[in-house]
Amino acid sequence: MSLDPRRMKAIIIIPARYRSSRLPGKPLVHLLGISMLRRTVNRCHQAFPPGCVFVATDDERIQEHCEQAGIQVVMTSADCLTGTDRVAEVAQHIEADIYINVQGDEPVINPDDIMAVYEAALAHPGEIINGMCGVADEGAFRNPSIPKVVARPDGRLLYMSRAGVPTSKNLDFETAYRQICIYSYTKEALKCFSQYGCKTPLEAVEDIEILRFLELGYDVRMVTLSDDSVAVDCPEDIPKAEAAIRSRGLIDAG
Repeated sequence: MSLDPRRMKAIIIIPARYRSSRLPGKPLVHLLGISMLRRTVNRCHQAFPPGCVFVATDDERIQEHCEQAGIQVVMTSADCLTGTDRVAEVAQHIEADIYINVQGDEPVINPDDIMAVYEAALAHPGEIINGMCGVADEGAFRNPSIPKVVARPDGRLLYMSRAGVPTSKNLDFETAYRQICIYSYTKEALKCFSQYGCKTPLEAVEDIEILRFLELGYDVRMVTLSDDSVAVDCPEDIPKAEAAIRSRGLIDAG
């Protein structure tokens, strides 16, 4: 499925923050000779035309990197609390019907998954969309870097946690879903999110920004995507991402 200009206008915004606590300079870390940010942008270009893809940052090093690579970049405030707050700031200046957020640490993100989120946004106008996939093993289930998803049978999000949920009375791993960091929002929802001005209580405890929407009374519709995502959250994730790049034949183009 390709982007249809006759349908609602959609753009991709990739928040990119240099000052990551777990991996400083993360967007510019090289994976097999190409920056993680550029690899993420290249994957997004497989879904949307380059003119519909923007990087949002507050760091001049990332801005310069994007300009040298011919990537559209928008400078945002250093005060943004989350990537979604950064997307909301961009939405004040660039008009669209659908704003898709792809995290800048997703160097092997599947373009078909981006399009699946876009199609869900078209099918459910006005709703917030987020991706998920099955948790493969108990290690991922117990990993606090991986947000786990609990959703209703109709796909609406009940809760998301860094803890291992859902679990049995004995705290066993049986079946679970993990978040894939592709989101879709409307301008109205982004405005409400950013105008709150601080993290909501559960968002602050879990450090999961989608929870702010739940706490503000919004429904979030979860969409099942592939398990191709390999997010880079800390230095230990770099070899995993590079192995995925090699195995999928993405060494040159990303």
